[in-house]
Amino acid sequence: MPHDAFSENYLTLKARVHDTPQEPGVYIMRDQENRIIYVGKARILRNRLHSYFSSNKDIKTATLMRHVHSIETIILSNEYEALLLENTLIKQHSPKYNINLKDGKSYPVIRITAEDFPRVFKTRHVIEDNSRYFGPFPQVQAVDTMLELTDKLFPLRKCKSSWNQIRNRKSPCMYYHIRRCEAPCCGKISPQDYARHVDQIIKLLSGETGALIRELGNLMREAAEALKFERAAELRNAIRAMQELSEANRVVDFDPQGRDYIAWAAEGVLATYTVFSMRGGKMTGQELFRTRSAADERESLETFAASFYSPDRPPPQEIYLAYTASPAAPPPETLFQWFQKQFGYTPRIILAQDTHHRAVLAMARQNAREDLRRRLKERGAGPALDELRQVLSLKQRPEYIEGFDVAQLDGTHPVASLIAFRNGVPDRKNYRYFKLRETVGVVDDFAALREAVRRRYSRIIREGREPPDLILIDGGIGQVNTAKGALDALGLDCDVVGLAKREEELWLPHARSPVRLPQQSEALKVLQFVRDETHRFATSFNQRLRSKDLCFGILESVEGIGPKRASAIMQAYGSLEQIAAAPVGALAKTAGMGASAARAVKAAVKLALEDRDRKLPRRASSQAADGGRSAVIGASLAAEAGRPSRATLNNSALSKETAD
Repeated sequence: MPHDAFSENYLTLKARVHDTPQEPGVYIMRDQENRIIYVGKARILRNRLHSYFSSNKDIKTATLMRHVHSIETIILSNEYEALLLENTLIKQHSPKYNINLKDGKSYPVIRITAEDFPRVFKTRHVIEDNSRYFGPFPQVQAVDTMLELTDKLFPLRKCKSSWNQIRNRKSPCMYYHIRRCEAPCCGKISPQDYARHVDQIIKLLSGETGALIRELGNLMREAAEALKFERAAELRNAIRAMQELSEANRVVDFDPQGRDYIAWAAEGVLATYTVFSMRGGKMTGQELFRTRSAADERESLETFAASFYSPDRPPPQEIYLAYTASPAAPPPETLFQWFQKQFGYTPRIILAQDTHHRAVLAMARQNAREDLRRRLKERGAGPALDELRQVLSLKQRPEYIEGFDVAQLDGTHPVASLIAFRNGVPDRKNYRYFKLRETVGVVDDFAALREAVRRRYSRIIREGREPPDLILIDGGIGQVNTAKGALDALGLDCDVVGLAKREEELWLPHARSPVRLPQQSEALKVLQFVRDETHRFATSFNQRLRSKDLCFGILESVEGIGPKRASAIMQAYGSLEQIAAAPVGALAKTAGMGASAARAVKAAVKLALEDRDRKLPRRASSQAADGGRSAVIGASLAAEAGRPSRATLNNSALSKETAD
């Protein structure tokens, strides 16, 4: 590449890196011939890619960057998935500047053999013999810890011989005597009980670890309180291992069925499609496709499928789709007909309901949204703002927009929000709150809006600043006329428009009928963005004020705690959860009170939190399942520790806190 061209491309890539997402994922570097020359992973993509453009690069990095023509990113859910996908892509494409993995080393998996009395063990080799596999797991130490834990809870046989070779033994081996095996070879355990052990292990390896982690946490705290620190450390390590291994793995699943996951994101006429392909149980990469279309979702899907699949790239047996408008709608019938005509077969088109497949589609959609965001930023909001000026007959292009919304509950804590958008992008440094004074105790949205507009623009006039090009009001004709009246009273001539939620209608001052724009209109999308931001901003502030009142009430219910001391506690800790977790001594010192008062505060707060948690909706089936597993597992662990299960204990929150 000529030096000038290299410098220009280098600067272009450096500028684009500033807009890279701050998410975990994989990045792919290509040369001028579009060949993959390097694959890497990152916990934060933007930070990792920034390092390639620093001034103090080593020789190897500098050599690589002289050949990089483009950089792609694939957003993933965590660094673990990034590590697995990086490994798959390196082995698939053998990039020139990656370490050459000639030994074919792979990450360990956990295998459950396909026998009458299965074994469970770690391996690096996958054998097609109907065994079940879980993983792969880059954290080898966590795998060992997890297997050690399951071996204590549900001891299975350890012998490497096949079941047919050992099924008629007369005496058990050493593992039976040290309680690490139930000796099925000697008939010491029934097939049904052994199968229950296997089922429990499968559940744990499948991610159903919530009940066990909670029980282990309780046992760990009890061990620490009893000064059994080695035991507490063992339990802590077991919890960490389970948390690491229970993370959803979306890039390797050992399902040999070929699948494509198709998700998309659209804004106006711009749309981006993302396709994640799974072949042989591994994700083989991501493909992004950018289109422009005014068609609806179904029509766009048909067009995309017809252009994506071809004789050189036939469809797999399963295609998972993520409808954004109507998840329950069946796939287009014309799509089935097209597949049958072009390829002689019809793949299964699935609207994913399963947790795993929905998670993969969510990841694909996130990548599509990120690419669409990048496209919109590159293009800017110019076309949408031009459309706004035209359809609303504005005096000028609305490059600077301010939006208002009011939030209150039965007249308590009435607030108004002011947000600002510059060139279609939030200008957060100019966001403002208004604690309204004239409508306290009165539910009057019109008066509240009038006060907020008057206070905002009387200050603009006093300071001699330019008013916005457009003011957006969250509401219909009544709210718009109220705001316009307040502006007229100030002698300020400014364009105003209201956006009514129900029909998404635009109202101009004193209009007899609204302006209606199509849902695909980019101008409407800009106003919806502004409206939603004003609502979010006002509601969040109102909720914080109400939450603060609730916290104060709980604290002041304790004898000896008045408004001043409650305020000091809240300023120091910020939330009820932090107060409940604070040591009694620290709480007493912070609030200037005795230890008994501090214990009473902690008890009142903890009871309030427990009461709140009881009111949260819970699914009965999940609760019953977790409770059952917790009881069984708790009993097993307690028996191992030589004491009763925590399930038999019955200490109330108040008595426990008082004891502290």
